Amino acid sequence: MAAAAAQGAAPGALRRSLDALYDGAAALAGVFMVLLLVMVMLSILGRQLHFNLPGVDAYAGYMMAATGFLALAHTLKKGEHIRVTLLIGSLRGGWKRGFEVWALFAASLLAALAAFYSCKLAWQSYIFHDISTSNDATPLWLPELTMAIGTVVLAIAFIDELVLELRGERIVVTSEEASHNE
Repeated sequence: MAAAAAQGAAPGALRRSLDALYDGAAALAGVFMVLLLVMVMLSILGRQLHFNLPGVDAYAGYMMAATGFLALAHTLKKGEHIRVTLLIGSLRGGWKRGFEVWALFAASLLAALAAFYSCKLAWQSYIFHDISTSNDATPLWLPELTMAIGTVVLAIAFIDELVLELRGERIVVTSEEASHNE
């Protein structure tokens, strides 16, 4: 409850739901990362022990894409996305806030467009029974679904950040690693 009060953005239940959405997508990304490891290990073992599992390389690619897309929102909320702070660091007061609002609005719009077209792609692949050209012949809507879910959750996260900024309740989380790299 203290975290929700510190964040201050939304009533407790909505804040907890949004945080659970971001954490759930990150946990799912972790599952896909473990599955990626399994696919890579199977591929290596197959080469070493002279057996072939058709589609292992394609499935490794699907797992890698799922890991990346599902982790986007959580990474944003934890302050781990790349931010170019050279310009915003030199701004003060209303200019800084205005630039933040503009950047978050543009990011929200771009994330919403990516989400829309990712969902459209997965839906079209489902409707047209599009399958992988690899030897696995996987229905493409399955791996595309993780991309669609990841981009939808990212769009929600950017809109969440925009609303927090507009309400004056946004806490900009910065990574310690970024300060060591500049």
